[in-house]
Amino acid sequence: MALITKNLFSSKKLAWLFVLGLIVSLAVFTKQLTELKNIRSFNQEIAEGKSPRIFINSFEARYATAYWLTTQERYKEANILFSNLLPIATPTQKAAIHYNIGNIFFRRGLALNGTDMTVKNETEYLFRQAKAAYTLSIKIDNQVWDVKHNLDRILMILPANPAPGVGDSDSPGLILGNIPVGLP
Repeated sequence: MALITKNLFSSKKLAWLFVLGLIVSLAVFTKQLTELKNIRSFNQEIAEGKSPRIFINSFEARYATAYWLTTQERYKEANILFSNLLPIATPTQKAAIHYNIGNIFFRRGLALNGTDMTVKNETEYLFRQAKAAYTLSIKIDNQVWDVKHNLDRILMILPANPAPGVGDSDSPGLILGNIPVGLP
């Protein structure tokens, strides 16, 4: 048995095994170093607001582009890009996407509401869309406090019981004028 072990682990075989291990380790190290360089380059380009040259079709590049569009107040394009990412996103990414979509509606509603009070219906619509997006985000991942905070702000802004009907009148809501009187 000792002779078999001695032949199996001869110094020549061990030296070749270590050389092979060294070559594999260097190849893995070089690959990791290249990936790290690419990731740093990608992050730098995104931080500068440039279109990335590397990982162009990756989820991260498309997400960063959509986020950058929101910072430039190009909400419609950002909303479309975020919505297109939903089918390929992980649950955590979906929660982040819904959060950002909610922020888009929230910002649009705040901007619209601050200019003219005659746009009440459109503003309320935007706030309700933001509420729906925040609610979806919380259903997917309820650990993010920013989403909960923004949902709380939306709930404070929206009326508790929206009354269907016309404007701010004292009417009770829908007027049912075509109901015949006196029928059972």
